[in-house]
Amino acid sequence: MSELITSVTTQSLTELLQEAGYRVNQTEQNGIVQLLSASQGIGFAVRFGNPAAEQGNYVDFTYSCALRIQGELPEGLAQVWNASRRFARLSVQGEFLLMEMDVVVAGVGATHLRSQLELWDRLLQEFIVYLREYSQQAAQLQAQADVEAPVL
Repeated sequence: MSELITSVTTQSLTELLQEAGYRVNQTEQNGIVQLLSASQGIGFAVRFGNPAAEQGNYVDFTYSCALRIQGELPEGLAQVWNASRRFARLSVQGEFLLMEMDVVVAGVGATHLRSQLELWDRLLQEFIVYLREYSQQAAQLQAQADVEAPVL
């Protein structure tokens, strides 16, 4: 039986990502440390959440991918994703479309953290396909509406 993990550090998550083949950069902004990485060209961040009892340790963290919105987002894009997917949620924050997935650490094995990373990677890939398909469908519906609109 493997040892249970009760918290993570920036170093332990950096190592987890690197062992899985990701490049990792650690950044600090306003005293808040986060890890930056990418999967198949899609950048994402690892933001640390609630502190554990031990200094520099955390009991949860969030995988986060922010994409700048160019033009108009199709109506309902985030709501349809959130209603049809589990584990990661979409939201619009200012000029960014944000996908986030929380990971709770307390009392899990190393395999759990690796599987959460694999799930995040898969969701990122699904996210890009979803955006492409949703945008194409919205454009087709708009084109149909334009053709079918009565001329006054």
